[in-house]
Amino acid sequence: MNPQIDPELLHSFIAIADTGSFQRAAKQVHRTQSAVSMQIQRLEKIVGCSLFLRERPNVRLTAKGETLLGYARRILQLQDEAWGVLSEPEPTGSVRFGIPDDYALGILPQILERFASYYPQIEVEVRCDTTPHLIELVDEDVVDLALISRIPGTSMGRYVKSEPLVWACSPLHATATRNPVPLALFQEDCFARQYAMTALSGVGRPYRIAFSSPNLAALLAVVKTGLAVAALPRSSVTANLQILTPDDGFPRLPDMELVVIQRSNLHSPAVDALAACIYLEETDAQM
Repeated sequence: MNPQIDPELLHSFIAIADTGSFQRAAKQVHRTQSAVSMQIQRLEKIVGCSLFLRERPNVRLTAKGETLLGYARRILQLQDEAWGVLSEPEPTGSVRFGIPDDYALGILPQILERFASYYPQIEVEVRCDTTPHLIELVDEDVVDLALISRIPGTSMGRYVKSEPLVWACSPLHATATRNPVPLALFQEDCFARQYAMTALSGVGRPYRIAFSSPNLAALLAVVKTGLAVAALPRSSVTANLQILTPDDGFPRLPDMELVVIQRSNLHSPAVDALAACIYLEETDAQM
């Protein structure tokens, strides 16, 4: 293991390099000249080489000293940054977070778990609603920020990830073979509903809307009992369901682009912390 260098030694080392004098450096670090000389002797013993050429009236760095100087500045800068971050008070308060119900099962728990571990003092009020309505709620200052499905063809929001949309059914029933196929879909303003109907019409597959609900749990219950097939985000498909493919007669569905939206003039430690946590969650998932 490499020896550890006391930051105080680096402070004195940098002061000498900057002032060109042990005497002037001693005044800068508030030590006696003999104490500074002893510090440099210790530092040279640790690194195993001479760091200064003692020339009157000034001193100058050796080649090894020049190399160490850059690292010393970086080490002390990182130390200052670390203490600055750690000494900042933890954000408190509350944040109103919106997310479509179809992501409440697969994505929301991961976000909340990470956020609670980083910021346990912040209260999170979660509101599940449709993407179009969440956009309105953010504009009306009812919700602080929301993770939504981006409206196709727009550049709104800050991109987070793409979420595959898939067909799901019960593996214990022959629901997928029925003609017309019964569908369990979200409400009319849901993009997943529109994508599902368009995809089936595009391949000439007859269907009927058997169930409609804004609630993910309700759709999952319907699908689990074999009453219908549903178009769901991949992260919301539970282990007891089967994902259907084109080989089963179900066309591939487009991915959903997830983005974060918040009011442009709204910035608070709590809101910014939650937004950063959402981006960090996806960054870690990609590593």
